[in-house]
Amino acid sequence: MDLASLASVRAAAAAVRAAGDRLDLLVLNAGVWSRERRTTADGFELTFGVNHLGHFLLVHELLDLLRASAPARIVVVSSNEHYRGRMGWDDLEFEHRRYGGVTAYRQSKLANVLFANALARRLAGSGVTANSLHPGVVATGLSRDYPAVLVKIINLVLLTPEKGARTTLHVATAPELADVTGAYFEKERPRPASPRALDEADQERLWTLSERLLGLTPSAPPAPRGTA
Repeated sequence: MDLASLASVRAAAAAVRAAGDRLDLLVLNAGVWSRERRTTADGFELTFGVNHLGHFLLVHELLDLLRASAPARIVVVSSNEHYRGRMGWDDLEFEHRRYGGVTAYRQSKLANVLFANALARRLAGSGVTANSLHPGVVATGLSRDYPAVLVKIINLVLLTPEKGARTTLHVATAPELADVTGAYFEKERPRPASPRALDEADQERLWTLSERLLGLTPSAPPAPRGTA
């Protein structure tokens, strides 16, 4: 599946639905960090398009199957860079403001946690949980756009992919987390997410905007907390 192509996401989701009648776990783990502004096959800014919109569409396409498979889990791999992220609501895709790879990445990681928390509220009581996490700073291909020498030096101090997978696997499989939802984890432990990620108005703003950008039928927001 290529998360930079909506057609590829839809085709992959269709293949999953056709493969069986259960989906117990969905881990949203793909990510890019681009040094310059690039676009997806559908014209979205690449970092926002892959790190958020592609995952949003994948969940949308598989949500009925996940609900039917309950108990099930959705795990959103974010980053502690979300603490430094800000949603540039007036220009999320850097069409007018100067592009910055770090700024775009941090924004996308904040979007991941906003999305996970919005999912958790929508899925409350369904038996499907949604949590987000920071896996650590891992030696993967995320920095492939940077000079090879610099990448080799950086990789010397990073976690191996095996160690970097531990928190993801913990959130995905730990029996004691069966009913935990809307939480953020680091080093296999819950940690308060950024206050910006906990803003329910921003969660809904991102959700509504994502539906519009992807051409999806708008969904009703969850009832406010404390109401029936």
